Amino acid sequence: MNDIIRGATVLVTGAARGMGAIFARRAAEDGAAAIALWDIDEARANELAAELEKHGTKVRVYVVDVSDLDAIEAGAAQVRAEIGVPDVLINNAGIVKGAAFWEHDQRRDIDATIRINTLAPMWLTRDLLPEMMADTSRPKRILNIVSAAATLPNPGMSVYAASKWAVLGWSESLRLEFVKHRVDHIAVTSFCPSYVSTGMFEGARGPMLTPILTPETATQAAWSGMLSGKPIVMKPWTVKFAMALRGVLPTRAWDVVAERMGVYSSMDKFVGRTGANQR
Repeated sequence: MNDIIRGATVLVTGAARGMGAIFARRAAEDGAAAIALWDIDEARANELAAELEKHGTKVRVYVVDVSDLDAIEAGAAQVRAEIGVPDVLINNAGIVKGAAFWEHDQRRDIDATIRINTLAPMWLTRDLLPEMMADTSRPKRILNIVSAAATLPNPGMSVYAASKWAVLGWSESLRLEFVKHRVDHIAVTSFCPSYVSTGMFEGARGPMLTPILTPETATQAAWSGMLSGKPIVMKPWTVKFAMALRGVLPTRAWDVVAERMGVYSSMDKFVGRTGANQR
């Protein structure tokens, strides 16, 4: 399955830290020919680029504000010109505001969350997709980092959950459109993890039987699922179990179960990362 990555051009958004940086390292270790690192933290991205180039991989850093469509289009044009159209696209950039809905600022929180978490992967994928579809010389992959929040409502993350529900619906619909239109060389994977200890969800507590995932464990699961073309990867197992249980129980009954399992209180002590709270 490493043939998916070996010799490929890979683009990772939110690449300077956390899961994004680990994805970039995996791409370099698996023999990617070129890697585009997108992030707003140029210094961190440059440090990572220097590390990755030791693998003999061509690495380019692009300072792109993915909340801005013009910036995405300009960044994509630069990638095309400098390293070519990506064979593997990892939509990883994300932000979260952990608070009651009425405590969200209209622009700083609601608008920014929807732009970065929902619109950015759609915008970037749409920009690159025609050329990815036209090039059938090798398999292509699109990995969308979603969240367990896309499968269950949860107090304290209303806008974040909404942004991720939208991404999961879009990602799955795109996958089915590829099947319907016989675009056989591109596979779409949606990764839905519970809380990951990158600092983005600092203070959040995993519900009953749901450990906080390490970034290494989470990225390994997402990476393996992407390489194999698995449609949806949910980690840990309790994410899928809770989703199934909610599907069969009446809403009020599920609310009682979720409360007792600690699902609905998991964000009560959320503090997040100091500064820009990004993945």
